[in-house]
Amino acid sequence: MILMKDIIREGNPLLREKSVNVELPLSNEDEEILLSMIEYIDNSIDEEIAEKYDLRAAVGIAAPQIGILKKMFVIYLTDEQGNEHFYPLVNPKIVSYSDEQIYLPGGEGCLSVDREVTGLIHRARRITADAHLYDPETRTLKHVILKLKNYPALVFQHEYDHLFGTLFPDRINKEKPLFVPENSKPVVFPKYEETADK
Repeated sequence: MILMKDIIREGNPLLREKSVNVELPLSNEDEEILLSMIEYIDNSIDEEIAEKYDLRAAVGIAAPQIGILKKMFVIYLTDEQGNEHFYPLVNPKIVSYSDEQIYLPGGEGCLSVDREVTGLIHRARRITADAHLYDPETRTLKHVILKLKNYPALVFQHEYDHLFGTLFPDRINKEKPLFVPENSKPVVFPKYEETADK
């Protein structure tokens, strides 16, 4: 079970390293890493378990955040329309993205960044990604092309950055941290309370 003490924080050089592709088929060890990341997100959004173990809520976690430099991350979130998105991914690659951008009005958060960070991060509103999707029920992996937009696309890009040693504060405009370009719109949750913490 992953606890907060297992998540490496800003300042640890491992967070700045580039991850390597995962060898396929998945080894038992890599499968266990994926399952443990899925379990962390499940536990972090279960109020009772999160309180018991003092877990920060998350909508995503990447392998480098637990010190494993492999191209794997897990996303589990509810989008602006209330639809659930669950993506345990291996060897993801963004193959195209839109010029249109989006941002979280309250800024982004990260399990690996413990400080308050002021500033907006503008990311592509739509992305197409090539990846292998893991199914924990059948314990199988299948090749997929994902077309994501808005909040799921934003979270994907946040986790994807971890695979290349990039943290969200790196993407804030240092001179104008709250600047909003003309082609960027806020992510709005009309009916749903969502954490900006990933």
